Amino acid sequence: MQKMMSELSRLYIPAGALTPDLLAQRRAGRSALAIALADGDVTRAVVIPFRKTPGAGEAQHWTHLCALANGLQAELGFPAPAVSISASDGYYLWLSLEAPTPIAHVRTFLELVRKAYVPEMAPFADAAGAPVELPPCLDPQSGKWAAFIDAGLGAAFADESGLEMAPPLAAQAALLERLDRIGAAQFQHAIDVLGHAHGAPAAVSKPVIPAGADAPDGLLLRDATLEDIVRFLHAKNIEPTFRHLIS
Repeated sequence: MQKMMSELSRLYIPAGALTPDLLAQRRAGRSALAIALADGDVTRAVVIPFRKTPGAGEAQHWTHLCALANGLQAELGFPAPAVSISASDGYYLWLSLEAPTPIAHVRTFLELVRKAYVPEMAPFADAAGAPVELPPCLDPQSGKWAAFIDAGLGAAFADESGLEMAPPLAAQAALLERLDRIGAAQFQHAIDVLGHAHGAPAAVSKPVIPAGADAPDGLLLRDATLEDIVRFLHAKNIEPTFRHLIS
């Protein structure tokens, strides 16, 4: 249990939002209350829902998740996100931010990635700041468990969400421990790249770099040339793709 607590805290959970007692209750199926991931007006977690849509293809919500997750990794150089299945209605894509980031800035990012990769989906109204279903937990209505899953198995849950039995905490923690967080400069770079292609709202186009966040050699990305950005990303073993800028 301690390993699971540690990984959730490292990636997503504000201090004090999840106690060992509460995790134990959820593990025993006695609590499924949504957990707040925001700390005031900032957050370190972005949780994007992909729910079944009436009239859509059976696996369309999974197809949408794959399109967005692959775009974030292949074109923006983001680390692999976590994927969870709901106990009742689809999937969630989990992004972890290294630094607490204003929720308003996260909402700008969400709208830009929606336009870039899944424009047919409705805006992600509840993906920044709203309490979320934190796996693993039992849904008393469906009788199934929400859980983090290996993304390679995601398609197997397209027809029906949830696990029949509680997932082992050690296995859940193992899925999370291999994940990396998105740096503040990397997150801003993504907004800059997508904003050029899809139009970032002027009111929030100025980068928000939290106090104490590292910048490459003291240079904020808003002042960097394209060559500066490429050098910075290469130093972090990230291969950027600028298809949106030159299309």
